[in-house]
Amino acid sequence: MKKNIIIVAVIVTIILLCDQFLKIYLKSTYDSDNPGDQAIAGDWFVMTYIENQGMAFGTKFGSSIWAKLALSVFRIIAISGIIYYLILQLKKGVRREFLIAISLIMAGATGNLIDSMFYDFIFPVEEYLNCGLEYNRLDGSGNWSDCGYEGQIEIRHTGFLFGNVVDMFQFHATWPTWVPWLGGGQVFPAIWNVADASISLGVIMVFCRQRKYFPKEEAKKKKKLAFSMPWSKKSDVPVKEPEVESTLEKGDDSINGEERETNDSAL
Repeated sequence: MKKNIIIVAVIVTIILLCDQFLKIYLKSTYDSDNPGDQAIAGDWFVMTYIENQGMAFGTKFGSSIWAKLALSVFRIIAISGIIYYLILQLKKGVRREFLIAISLIMAGATGNLIDSMFYDFIFPVEEYLNCGLEYNRLDGSGNWSDCGYEGQIEIRHTGFLFGNVVDMFQFHATWPTWVPWLGGGQVFPAIWNVADASISLGVIMVFCRQRKYFPKEEAKKKKKLAFSMPWSKKSDVPVKEPEVESTLEKGDDSINGEERETNDSAL
């Protein structure tokens, strides 16, 4: 168990350090006046810079202050639940591979939560909250700001649990033109970060290896499916033998009648 705890701790620490180092570095050095992509692997995989106000891959959760707060609270509850579940699995001594998958999910969720909790304090809001940038605008927020020649513009809320999440990786690969409906479009247009990749990898591991991770549940499903098949024989299904009751307790008339005749003849 101690070895598994060390492995889990190392994985979570490495993911968080890589995720936060890269985010803080980019946020500190990014020049919004001279944006540009840095090639990682040719033109199809690049590093850029953007912030999102919602969940993984830029998915938004609404525009009101309560929507953002609800998202952050949901993250805290989810992470707490994952930590509790991970502790239970460590005590049970489950497969190490499964512990690694859960650790990846927990580390990724925590990495994105750190952004929304502390980045508005680490980086001065007045300096970094440029209302000219699309990811700082939020229609329907009710939080108005003077944006120079553009006038009053609704921007996102700031503070604890209201910070943006930093994203930086993007695939520029496109589908071949002959592919129906998808031809010419990007294979994966979302911009993501290390935390998103960690969550996705953990979920994929659980999905692909669920039969190994949950053998009892899988066996129960197979057994239930076999019994429900129309071609399954009744003899295949275990049947509880009925209890045989005493004929005297049932008071069988024919037996009682035979006993009376025997007694009469004896007399």
